[in-house]
Amino acid sequence: MRKTAISIFLSVALATTNAAGQASYQVISVTDGGTIRGTVKWSGPQPHLVKFPITKDPQICDPDSAKTRDLERLIIGPDGGVANTVVYLKDVSRGKAFDLPEARRFLDQKHCRYEPHILLVPEKALLQMKSSDATLHTLHMDGAASYNLPFPFPDQVVTRPMQSPGVVNLKCNGGHVWMNAELFVAPHPYYAVTDEQGRFELTDVPAGDYEILAWHEGWTVARQESTFDVLTEKRVQRPVFGDPKTLEHRVTVNAGGTATVNFSLSEK
Repeated sequence: MRKTAISIFLSVALATTNAAGQASYQVISVTDGGTIRGTVKWSGPQPHLVKFPITKDPQICDPDSAKTRDLERLIIGPDGGVANTVVYLKDVSRGKAFDLPEARRFLDQKHCRYEPHILLVPEKALLQMKSSDATLHTLHMDGAASYNLPFPFPDQVVTRPMQSPGVVNLKCNGGHVWMNAELFVAPHPYYAVTDEQGRFELTDVPAGDYEILAWHEGWTVARQESTFDVLTEKRVQRPVFGDPKTLEHRVTVNAGGTATVNFSLSEK
């Protein structure tokens, strides 16, 4: 009886281990991998985008004396290309090693804005952060990661692990209410962010059929919430954004071939 119980226990433990292993991304040698490239473009009239007044630290946050700040939620190029859209393959379990751009793993807070506006960090990897501003920023994250990190001194690098895949929302709890950005914690390397022309490219994709998604953070301000700035001891209004937009296509990748996928984004 005892032997049977132990055998059952070991079988369950092994099955659990195998299931966990299968859920993790496996790096393999990709031979004759294909490429997926394309664009995300705007369709229809362009929306009116809200700007926010710069209400704190204008000498640092507003060196050009613009008085307001674009929230950077929708950037459309001259030919209609939509920048800062995250394009990725769904449910990929094996493929090339992680090669996400180093520049999107490092966050700077400069002139009271986040650079870059869209970040990509591999699951279990470190996000590096600093502030170039001579004022207090408090970086608040919620979603797939939850941190509240003060940056009282400029140019001091801080790191935190991104343990769970998904989207992380970034905002400043130091009174700079217009500051916002998004971070994707990626479980595999087949992620890209569109450039100023709305272009993207995924390389070394194993041959097969895939679902490819284009995720945009959304540009509407759903409402404003009142929050307390502990430094100025005043209540300030922070924008709360509407839902993100997600588009989806099917794509077939042939060995050594190139597939093209174009997405169309609009107000609808």
